[in-house]
Amino acid sequence: MTLKLIAALAATLAATPPAAAQERAPQERTTVVAAGAPTRSVNPALSSGNGAGFPGAQIFAGLIELDGRFAPQPYLAESWDSSPDGLSHTFRLRTARFHDGRPVTADDVAFSIDVVRTNHPLGRAMFGPVERVETPDPLSVRIVLRHPHPALLASLTTVLTPILPRHVYETAPIRTHPANVQAIGAGPFRLVEFKAGEAITLERNPDFFLPDRPRADRLVIRMIEDMASAVPALEKGDLNMAPHAGLPYREVERLKRSPNLIVRREGFEGIGAINYLEFNLRRAPFNDPRVRRAIAHAVDKAGIVERLHLGLSRVLDGPLHPDNPFASSDLVRYELDLDKARALLDEADLKAGPDGVRLRMTIDAPLNAADGLGRVADALKIQLKQIGVDVERRSTPDNKTYFSRIADGDFDAAMIQAFNLPDPVLGVHRLYRCDNQVKGVMFTNTSGYCNARVDAVLDEAAREMDTGKRRALYAEFQRLVTEDVPQIFTTTEEMFGVYGRGLTGLPNTPLGANAPFLELSE
Repeated sequence: MTLKLIAALAATLAATPPAAAQERAPQERTTVVAAGAPTRSVNPALSSGNGAGFPGAQIFAGLIELDGRFAPQPYLAESWDSSPDGLSHTFRLRTARFHDGRPVTADDVAFSIDVVRTNHPLGRAMFGPVERVETPDPLSVRIVLRHPHPALLASLTTVLTPILPRHVYETAPIRTHPANVQAIGAGPFRLVEFKAGEAITLERNPDFFLPDRPRADRLVIRMIEDMASAVPALEKGDLNMAPHAGLPYREVERLKRSPNLIVRREGFEGIGAINYLEFNLRRAPFNDPRVRRAIAHAVDKAGIVERLHLGLSRVLDGPLHPDNPFASSDLVRYELDLDKARALLDEADLKAGPDGVRLRMTIDAPLNAADGLGRVADALKIQLKQIGVDVERRSTPDNKTYFSRIADGDFDAAMIQAFNLPDPVLGVHRLYRCDNQVKGVMFTNTSGYCNARVDAVLDEAAREMDTGKRRALYAEFQRLVTEDVPQIFTTTEEMFGVYGRGLTGLPNTPLGANAPFLELSE
């Protein structure tokens, strides 16, 4: 059956496009070549991250997209309305077709929400409050909630809830379905070729539901493991862009000097990447807040930003990225104070031995995001030595080993990078809720942190529809967490988009490349 499915999908994708598309002369075609992360799937309904998110946002379409101010805007849904109690939301769909010519219906939306709720790492956060999805007619979808859910609209963006064609994806188990690679969506580009480990080739969807969009005819995404290796190709023009380049900061400075390139920091506010040192609170002495606070007082964040990051990152003092709309300045901050650090260790009965060592600990760091994680781990080894803490950076042969150690609780402390995402319900709650300690699953509450008041505040914030009241709740949450210090927040992870100066219509959304490239052209 699988071979038949693959053959059928390949035949569909190879189908001759409408006459309007054939009229374009080959020499007039606009091709944009981009750098992207390696991926084994282009279906973002099953996973989070840029690997599937970038191509997936072009192949599929979600009900809404976010503008530069995080406000929801119509996309596949042309309009929607909500009941006064916030428990019912009705979406009216545009007339649209999937890449195989079949119409997009309300039934496809209901099917997709169920797939995401069941399979996506954030599925419970996104759609746990959903009681049912109704389909009153082929172009109407009603989502009925058990309680108000302020993160609902943010959850319905393409990168989080792509609308899948039910007639394609219900034919085999979703996680191993061949259409996760040979994908069929309703987005602005259709998949032409997927070469594992090499490139994804997309072509303009001539039957897209928004007229005269997208502007580009072809988008080629080259899968690049080490983004630093993309720098020469960007400088030569072999790559037109690296829209979410995880570049070393020294390479960012180099590219800024190129006369042919534009380096932009804007457009990633909805991702909100942060770096922090997380303690395993299940292990002594890291279960003692005095020890955690002592270590926090010995971390020179400003020095990390200036010397390691060339001033391109920002000091981070709390769990929300400074660009997050709910970020608060009312935090418990730990100024660099070695005397206070030593006094706290004395209070915790961690006295210096003959060799001056009070505590030995290991720090794990992954191989990716070396500037924000690995190099910071090395810097902490030097900084913490000043207060008698002997740090060993444990060797990591690959990221799989690193993730397994952290997810299984096999660590003292670890440098971690996490994404806030467009709403704290989606990207932040998962890291702190006491009931979300899921062994073997990364980006859950891997520290073992439990604070009943934090749980209560997060529960309330997850149901509160008033933005002002939510802001007050998240301010309390941030103060509680920074007082307990289960993590030492170090720096922001600044993402940069690198674009050739010949490109127009650069993305202007808080999700960067994880949003559709409708205006992009050359």
